[in-house]
Amino acid sequence: MKELNELNLPDDCFYTETHEWVKKVGENIKAGITDYAQDQLGDIVYVDLPKAGDTFKKGDEFSNLESVKAVSDLFMPISGEIVSVNMALEDAPELVNQSPNETGWIVLIKPDNPEETNSFLSKEEYLNILKAE
Repeated sequence: MKELNELNLPDDCFYTETHEWVKKVGENIKAGITDYAQDQLGDIVYVDLPKAGDTFKKGDEFSNLESVKAVSDLFMPISGEIVSVNMALEDAPELVNQSPNETGWIVLIKPDNPEETNSFLSKEEYLNILKAE
């Protein structure tokens, strides 16, 4: 397990209490799981991807990851429509472990309510939550 100071938590991302990262890409939001989450899960062997066009409300379960340790649900960080999914994960789910913020992204979301981004956590706020766990 990584120490908190070893986690890759980019400054240009925001975070959720349920361990997803989000990054604004134009008008959309790219999302995946944090380095902390992938480290806790261990080797990821399967990603259940939603379909482009699916819509979800903030907090809805939109996917799950299967690792050698457990199955973990993923929750929508913002209400909206899935405009793209990372199809590379179908054949290479380990990309989530190797680079959760780059090649291991999971979905691109067109937000319904951009004001929901106000609930995202900064890197420092997210680290404070991890320290308390």
